[in-house]
Amino acid sequence: MTIRETNRARVIPLRPLPAPPGPAPSREPLWRDLVGEVLRRERRSQGRTLKDVAAAARISMPYLSEVERGRKEASSEVLAAAAQALGLTLADLLALAQGELIRLSAAHSRSIGHHGHHGHPGRPAGPGAGSGAMGTVRLAA
Repeated sequence: MTIRETNRARVIPLRPLPAPPGPAPSREPLWRDLVGEVLRRERRSQGRTLKDVAAAARISMPYLSEVERGRKEASSEVLAAAAQALGLTLADLLALAQGELIRLSAAHSRSIGHHGHHGHPGRPAGPGAGSGAMGTVRLAA
């Protein structure tokens, strides 16, 4: 066997597992989605426009829109500025997002349980069960 053949034999491509049959399980919520939703909900509850909040936070309106829609992972500086423009602290914003994460994670865990999954070996079932990595990857030759 040549060195090239030996090196090629050691390459192990990563492929996601095919989706199991039946309804697709809901994915775990992403932090950027949760924070964006909280920002949008707070802005709307105050009756404020995207333009107004973006100007007060000194963030571009298109960027704030992307953050609200969960399309951009905002820095802590941007999140603090947006929160302050809404009369919140960064801690307030993150606590609201954490509450959403807990609520949605519990719902996600229940939906996984209904599809026959009973958690990870060695990990207790409960509100935290099912959190962590979003998918499984197998190594295939």
